[in-house]
Amino acid sequence: MSRARAVVFAYHDVGVRCLKTLISAGVEIPLVVTVGDDARERQWYASVAATAADYGLTVIAPAQANDPQLERALGELQPDFIFSFYYRSLLGTPLLRAARRGALNMHGSLLPKYRGRAPVNWAILRGERETGATLHYMVERADAGDIVDQLAVPILQDDDAREVFAKVTVAAETILARSLPLLLAGTAARRPQMILPGQYFGRREPGDGRIDWDRPALEIHNLVRAVAPPFPGAFAQIAGERWDIHRTRVSARRAPAGVGVRLFAAEGECHIACADGAVLTLRAAATDRGPIDLAARARELTTPLPLR
Repeated sequence: MSRARAVVFAYHDVGVRCLKTLISAGVEIPLVVTVGDDARERQWYASVAATAADYGLTVIAPAQANDPQLERALGELQPDFIFSFYYRSLLGTPLLRAARRGALNMHGSLLPKYRGRAPVNWAILRGERETGATLHYMVERADAGDIVDQLAVPILQDDDAREVFAKVTVAAETILARSLPLLLAGTAARRPQMILPGQYFGRREPGDGRIDWDRPALEIHNLVRAVAPPFPGAFAQIAGERWDIHRTRVSARRAPAGVGVRLFAAEGECHIACADGAVLTLRAAATDRGPIDLAARARELTTPLPLR
């Protein structure tokens, strides 16, 4: 009996772990399609191209996924499956039709919630207490096809996006490993999604990290951890210079009534009295000169500093 054949579109840590899962299961992979690295991004994640090369697989990184040449190549390969694991482009209908037994995507949320781009970052930003990974069939509309399997992971109060992404990567690997036998046997479940308004999210830009001091402390904390390095980060003007706020913690203390938004020192630490009266403790921050010694700043901060 011949092995199942799959063409894999993949990038990032999820791409590497899911590619290795297919290899471990004995799936034949005649082609891996990945994305060229962007010089403007910090490459903190594993390389699909390097992993594919290490296993002797044919790997390409076309300028665009949906070009006629690639469509013809997939038509000739006649894969049983196409898999997309954190690939950065939506696959068009001609590519999807090349898969004789189905085209499937691994998405980093519990669909139908957080369809679209940057699902981990958006889930943290909006204060979710869990997210996960979803394996689903691909259709013309993004992240809208029938669901095969899902696995939830917790988002703890101080988890940042990189920590949550690591959990989602494990969930994705787990889902694929347990779903593959059913997909190969043709017995995998298919559950239609209910697509509701407001569930699709777009990509985020570095400027979206600007802190609005009129927001409640918890919302600011969620922004900080949603975009913390290696992502572009949250930032604000403090004492006439840009501070990149890398890590905060919601404090048990409360700001005195009527003091407004202030940077103040207490017990050797820097704190922000926020608009809702709650307090954030600054745990890590930097300027363009490098990391800020927050303990030293706390010693220098003899009077509260207004932030607006």
